[in-house]
Amino acid sequence: MQKSDKPHNLILEARKSLSVSGVIDVPAFDETQIDALTSNGLLCIRGTNLKIENLSKDTGELLVLGEIDSLGYSAASSGGFLKRLFS
Repeated sequence: MQKSDKPHNLILEARKSLSVSGVIDVPAFDETQIDALTSNGLLCIRGTNLKIENLSKDTGELLVLGEIDSLGYSAASSGGFLKRLFS
């Protein structure tokens, strides 16, 4: 996993707007899930009608709008459960 010197912070407002700093990349997204690679790991944002309003790779800022149901981190560099199971 890439590391960045950018600080990583989350600001969730009324479950309708999420500001994320320290974003390195957004490898996958649709209207129900956004995966954002951050300086602290892979952040999985889940909800409905999710939309990336703004993404700046230069500043590492991400703004997500929609009905945000959950936020969670995943160990992206470990390859997940299946990789560990079959190793």
